[in-house]
Amino acid sequence: MSASREAAGRPRLLQAVIDAFRIPDLRARILFTLGILTVYRFVAHVPIPGVDQAALANVFRSNQLLGFLDLFSGGAMRRLSVAAMGVYPYITSSIVFQLLIPVVPALQRLSKEGEMGRQKLNRLTHWFTVPIAIAQGYAQLMLLQQAGVLSNVGLSGTALAPTVSAVLSITAGTMFLVWIGELISERGIGNGISLIIFAGIVANFPEMINQGFMEGGNTGGLFVFTLIGLGIIYLIVLFTEAQRRVPVQYGRSIFRGGRMYRQTGGSYIPLRVNSAGMIPLIFAFSIMLLPATIGQYFLYSGGWVGSVASFFATSFSTTSWAYWVFTFILVIGFTFFYTMAIFGQQDLAGNLQRNSGFIPGIRPGKPTQDYLNRIILRITWGGAFFLGVVAVLPYIASTITNVQAVQISGASMLIMVGVALDTLRQLEAQLLMRRYEGFLR
Repeated sequence: MSASREAAGRPRLLQAVIDAFRIPDLRARILFTLGILTVYRFVAHVPIPGVDQAALANVFRSNQLLGFLDLFSGGAMRRLSVAAMGVYPYITSSIVFQLLIPVVPALQRLSKEGEMGRQKLNRLTHWFTVPIAIAQGYAQLMLLQQAGVLSNVGLSGTALAPTVSAVLSITAGTMFLVWIGELISERGIGNGISLIIFAGIVANFPEMINQGFMEGGNTGGLFVFTLIGLGIIYLIVLFTEAQRRVPVQYGRSIFRGGRMYRQTGGSYIPLRVNSAGMIPLIFAFSIMLLPATIGQYFLYSGGWVGSVASFFATSFSTTSWAYWVFTFILVIGFTFFYTMAIFGQQDLAGNLQRNSGFIPGIRPGKPTQDYLNRIILRITWGGAFFLGVVAVLPYIASTITNVQAVQISGASMLIMVGVALDTLRQLEAQLLMRRYEGFLR
């Protein structure tokens, strides 16, 4: 009785954490996840050979573009460690295959082969990650050579061996992170790849908070910036959980007493307002960073090439208003593109018809598909504008409050909140299976 009164006096979240650690197998999963994430943070501090760390730190302090990219690697890029690219080559490979499935018949057939087909697609995604990681690793080394951090980078002469060694080290680091991420998914709690990205972003928080408090003369701006950040988090949770429930009826025939009876049951299809998640932000930021990256590469070429490179490096830098206007437009466009591409693959109308389901008042087949397309198109407007605002609001907040030391993007906030909600949901499911109250109500 006293134990129950003690539990009733604790906050629900704290009690759920205590309950989770009381279950041996769940405690083992949580500790395994924390242990693997600790290994990841150690790997993020292992630099590739031949790097001038002092020069590297100076470049990242003076280059807004590189500092923006480093935010997603948890400082691994700033140290040029073997984990400098994180798991983003794997994310790129996954996105490419998701977009290729509807247009490549062979991949479309694999996606319909059940578990065996999913395993083959997963294997292809892993294989395709390797050339992407090699290309990105080499481009990263060339960019840093242009900045004066590295020397002797190339594919000929004496530069060949150290360049190949560095590229292979970075590629191996990426594949290692993908492997430990899948270990977390299999033996831990949550999605391992997402948790690695989450850990990389969160690892930068102590340094950013410290830099923010060092701006002692801008206490009011820092307070307003914090309030705006909390408002963004609230909006992310609100739109991540928002959904339109489309009512569905299922008709089944059962035999009873030698006669057939028609039995109906109701359910609903949850259509999320933000079905695309963080993918449009990744697409938009990747495209918007490309001109500035190429501009940085040719910045010191001289002549008209250098002038054009300087224009792109200046106009499309993360401190330019044009960069954020185009980012907002691209996010909206990619949200519609990705949502409709993924929604078309689900074939909800066909699945309903095969399972004797129907939407009341709508004929099965193509009319149902058209009806669902109209709904998803309307609610995606809200999700698209939400993602666009999330993408540009941190920049607007920094401009209004004049707080430049705390650099965090809307994409990283969306990733953090989404991963946290997904992990808490999985913990809740584990607790509810054992009749404990979960984290989320």
